[in-house]
Amino acid sequence: MQLRGIQTDIVAAGAMSVTELLDRTIDDLGERTVVAVASKVVSLCESRVVPFGDASKLELIARESERYLQANPHGFHFTVTQGTLIPSAGIDESNVGGGYLLWPERPQTTANELRRYLAARFGLREVGVVLTDSTCSPLRRGTSGICLAHSGFRAINDYVGQTDLFGRPFHTQGANVASGLAAAAVLVMGEGKERTPICVIDDLDMIEFQPRDPSADELAWLYTSLEEDLFAPFFSSLPWERGGAIGRSAGAASHEDAAGEVGE
Repeated sequence: MQLRGIQTDIVAAGAMSVTELLDRTIDDLGERTVVAVASKVVSLCESRVVPFGDASKLELIARESERYLQANPHGFHFTVTQGTLIPSAGIDESNVGGGYLLWPERPQTTANELRRYLAARFGLREVGVVLTDSTCSPLRRGTSGICLAHSGFRAINDYVGQTDLFGRPFHTQGANVASGLAAAAVLVMGEGKERTPICVIDDLDMIEFQPRDPSADELAWLYTSLEEDLFAPFFSSLPWERGGAIGRSAGAASHEDAAGEVGE
């Protein structure tokens, strides 16, 4: 696997579309390539910026999330937003230029559209897209990348039905390809002033490309219910409050279906 970060000019809110940004920064693309795009520049291109005086951060967290918790001792509100456990509903203030930056409104739709755009522009059949963000992991310092949406490849390599080196069968094991690509891309993109919100990933022999959008069933399979989740004992013991995004489309119905299990 090879990764190439692509530096851009500073992206101002509403100054261009995401496809215009890709036009300015990617001159050539080959088959069996995945393009990772930071969700922050997607949100900036969508003008998903709320001025500080228009709403408080807590008001936005409650509006954007399906479930949220009151602030912890460090001042963070943990939320379930678009089926993902994330601090502050993904709302960010860094590298925005003023105001609160929300997550992309429909990340799965955007990922699908960008894949189709890149396939048409460069005449490709096997090309993928990943929209990324970064988050923290329990009991670990620092952040790592996560996948908000993907298109053009199988997101999980399923090992169920196979055996390990000693013949022991796998019952639940699967490698999350989309998350792994996002983590690698975000490492290349950086978290500060790098201005590298795009990463081209190729030499991907381990990935099964699919020249289409992921199906509803494939998207739903990426998310687990409260009962199935490994961390269910933690989630079920927390005083979740219902956010305004319950029952509202988040770009893929599976996001809401998966998140709706939490806290019920």
